[in-house]
Amino acid sequence: MEDHTLERKQVNEARYTDTSGESVEVIASNDEGVHASKEVETPPRRRTMLQEAWDWTKAIVIALFLAYLIRTFVFAPTIVDGESMLDTLHNHERLIVNKMIYYFTTPKHGDIIVFHATENKDFIKRVIAVGGDHVEMKNDTLYINGEVVPEPYLDSMKKQFEQELALAHSAPLPFTEDFTIDAVPPGTVFVLGDNRRNSTDSRMLGPIPLDRVVGRAEVTFWPLDRMRMLHP
Repeated sequence: MEDHTLERKQVNEARYTDTSGESVEVIASNDEGVHASKEVETPPRRRTMLQEAWDWTKAIVIALFLAYLIRTFVFAPTIVDGESMLDTLHNHERLIVNKMIYYFTTPKHGDIIVFHATENKDFIKRVIAVGGDHVEMKNDTLYINGEVVPEPYLDSMKKQFEQELALAHSAPLPFTEDFTIDAVPPGTVFVLGDNRRNSTDSRMLGPIPLDRVVGRAEVTFWPLDRMRMLHP
């Protein structure tokens, strides 16, 4: 029987690690029909530290710019300084002022607004009357254009004031002293503090021009147990 020689392909296998850190298999053969092959998985593109730093810098700059725009033109945090708005707002309460709302509308009766009282000082008070209104305060009752306007936000401070008078054995006094405004000038608002016995407001400052109004107080956010909306 004729012997047949079976040629077996001599295959050498080796592994090495290329510069990317990937393990690569190389197959080599002494047969002309088989060629060496290299299967390399392309590594993901690596970002340099400089690129990462630049991206973070851009993100921070954009965030700061947006925060500036929001604080300047839309909303701003404000701290209550003083007791002129008791019992509605307390000293050191934090609140958010809507600075955009009066671009689209004008202050309404009962709005709590922040305005420039002086070049360096902002006040927060309640709008009692607007341009054209006739205002009268008589016997602790507010009349706007001859109609009685309820002021339920004064109830707690009125009660406290009456108790203080009783303890001092003092004669009864009005919580809000009588006054009359024939007509609030157009383009202005007449404002009062809720703590009428301890407030510097339009009774002393006069009507407030609309171009000095910063915005409307919307919500208190600190302290947390007094967090609430100030307007419906």
